[in-house]
Amino acid sequence: MLKVMMISHSPNPEKVVAAAAKMCYSNSGAENILDKLDDEKTAKFLEHLTQMGHESPLEHISFTFAVEGVSRALLAQLTRHRLASYSVKSQRYVEEAGYTYITPPEILANPDAKALYDQTMADIGKAYEELTKVLFEKHKATMDEKAAKKKAIEDARFVLPNACETKLIMTFNARSLLNLFKMRCCNRAQWEIQALADEILRQVKEVAPVIFRYAGPECVRGVCPEGSMSCGKRSEMREKYLGNNKGE
Repeated sequence: MLKVMMISHSPNPEKVVAAAAKMCYSNSGAENILDKLDDEKTAKFLEHLTQMGHESPLEHISFTFAVEGVSRALLAQLTRHRLASYSVKSQRYVEEAGYTYITPPEILANPDAKALYDQTMADIGKAYEELTKVLFEKHKATMDEKAAKKKAIEDARFVLPNACETKLIMTFNARSLLNLFKMRCCNRAQWEIQALADEILRQVKEVAPVIFRYAGPECVRGVCPEGSMSCGKRSEMREKYLGNNKGE
């Protein structure tokens, strides 16, 4: 099951972004850059940035998440968001005997498909354990047991599926998160990464509600970029992500 926990974020994130914007448009110096930046002034600065499309000040704040209950297939998509930092559970150092795996909802809802899927996962798990044993026996003849086990699982992992569950820590700045939401909150995004993006968005809105007020797929504030492949549900998406903000 997907689990996302925000474990850290920049202190006073919205005020930091407002201060960065203020530096661009005023004569304020380091000593007084935060002067008069109360909640109302901060919100006005941030709204102005949104209307202008001036996103670079958002790069001054970051959010760090612990994520688990996701597949290696999701990881392959997630790391395409390159302006972020990732620390992922290593299959070279962590043995995957008795590994857990992610089951797509469409498979979960189909008994025949699920039976085949579960059997395949079990067969792969057995193959992984057998490979680990064979390779371990070979390597322990020339190295200590700890090194032999590492060497064995390093190669045995090649049989593991995309479904294999993984865990990670990741850090994004706010501008990169907005890009993540534009791409991955979209109805055409793969189901797993869409669920991840939605949960991240829910959590960052609690910390920086003004910054992420209009966050979501591109269609909620503009034109759908998918062209003929659009889901055709712009109204529903605007309601989901903007709610009462959609008329502003």
